[in-house]
Amino acid sequence: MPARPLRIRLFKNLPKDLFKDLFKNLPKNLPKNLLKNFGWLNLSWLKLKILGFSLLWGLSAAPAIAVSLQPAPNPEITPQEVGQAVNTLFDKAFEATSHGDFATAEGLWTEILARYPKNAAVWSNRGNAKVSQRKLQEAIEDYNQSIALAPDQPDPYLNRGTALEGLQDWDAAIADYNRVLALDPIDPAAFNNRGNAKAGAGDWDAALQDYQTAVELKPGFAMAQANCALALYQLGETDASMQRFRNLVRKYPQFADVRAAFTAALWAQGQRGEAESQWVSVVGLDSRYRDLDWVRTIRRWPPRLVEALGQFLSLQSNG
Repeated sequence: MPARPLRIRLFKNLPKDLFKDLFKNLPKNLPKNLLKNFGWLNLSWLKLKILGFSLLWGLSAAPAIAVSLQPAPNPEITPQEVGQAVNTLFDKAFEATSHGDFATAEGLWTEILARYPKNAAVWSNRGNAKVSQRKLQEAIEDYNQSIALAPDQPDPYLNRGTALEGLQDWDAAIADYNRVLALDPIDPAAFNNRGNAKAGAGDWDAALQDYQTAVELKPGFAMAQANCALALYQLGETDASMQRFRNLVRKYPQFADVRAAFTAALWAQGQRGEAESQWVSVVGLDSRYRDLDWVRTIRRWPPRLVEALGQFLSLQSNG
């Protein structure tokens, strides 16, 4: 029986040690455990989906990390010996990723690929490391290799879609997310990401529908909830949007993106005292929201909210 996916949700600008703690709490001998539990020859992918605020663009689901071990290529080497060697490399790659050292992670995945060039999961993971360094076209090439080796696995399509979003190739990204949903029709990450691509193309009504579906499938999916609030604001549903912002700030007080959006929306409504109070927290959490161009082109807020933040920043600088 295939191993069920293990999914871990992670939100940027929640407690700073959360990412480290997630990896710390994973079994350090992960490949050995997989061998023990599922067997060397019949092991299917164990997917660690880290649904997080993309460091590069939008509130997308970050690339899905996959583990897939294959039989030892040298029959004189026992599976246990190969498992020990691979275990060390995987540990180092995951540790480098957890510390944001994506260049090191890329090198480690390359080293693993030298041993297992037909391992689709490793190609996908190296693509993730490249995406995190904004080597988007190189990452797509790795995802293409992964898809060629494992065309029925959804994760490489999800990951390639994220890279295509970075290139603003909205139609191609949407096609990849559609492929994910054809393989896994109830994947909330795919709905959330497809919503981002539709928003990038300017179709905010369709984006909202995808965000809402993601929330229905995973009610605790805070990123999709935040994206719903942003889309509602763009579509003129200001009261509903404000209520969502307020609830999210209360539940996730270190969620800088929501606080920044709430700041802009409060300012536009004339609630200047509360807006300024929220902004103090935003600056302490993530100073990038001072850069309107970053908010518009990298974070990709909706135009109406970008305009509101621009007015707030302009008056702040003049004040």
